[in-house]
Amino acid sequence: MPPLIELQEISFTYPGAAKPVLDRVSIALHEQQRLGLIGPNGSGKTTLFYVIMGLLTTESGRVYFKGVEVKNEKNLRGLRKEIGLLFQDADDQLFSPTVLEDVAFGPLNLGISPAEAREIALRTLNELGLADLEKRITHQLSGGEKKLVSLATILAMQPRALLLDEPTNNLDPVTRARLIEILSGLDLALVIISHDWDFLAETSQDIYAMDQGRVTQCDKSCLHEHHHAHPYGGQPHQHGNGKGGR
Repeated sequence: MPPLIELQEISFTYPGAAKPVLDRVSIALHEQQRLGLIGPNGSGKTTLFYVIMGLLTTESGRVYFKGVEVKNEKNLRGLRKEIGLLFQDADDQLFSPTVLEDVAFGPLNLGISPAEAREIALRTLNELGLADLEKRITHQLSGGEKKLVSLATILAMQPRALLLDEPTNNLDPVTRARLIEILSGLDLALVIISHDWDFLAETSQDIYAMDQGRVTQCDKSCLHEHHHAHPYGGQPHQHGNGKGGR
């Protein structure tokens, strides 16, 4: 069976940049696989997500979805129906007046009837423990509530994989723990960009590092200056208390 998503020799350079942010990147995501992606700011992690979703056009290389090259609008629509992207900033994802309307928007956009879309939205909110937010005005939510509602908007579309860009940014410990619980219970493929090592350790099977436009799989174990050892510890990261490390 081919990978769910596969990138082959992808290169991308932003206009005016001296060198590519993605330099012949190849990586694959299989069904129900969980990948963590770490690396310094500006290393191309978010750019990689935008390439997968067709938000950026590459200079070279190929993107495949379920073994078929994504090279036209029809292929891209098929990918976007089944791959959900959680933006780093929840305000980039939420735009409807109320939480229920935001969560129902995705199913409606897929052609589902308003009544069924509302039912899906209510069920999704309930499954995530967010039923009490149904009638709340979206822009009045806390940062943590917005992040979880953003996730609900994606899950309501019943994707096969999630791309999550720094999902723990600015989350309080309770919401962070709830997010880990939710992701651990999902039967989906995941790619998670994060500097929070402990979060990746609890949500990912394999860790890849991005630097200088390239992607490499990390070693399983490395001792580093926190004076303890854990898988992939040689890469720059943070721990759950928010303290950074290298």
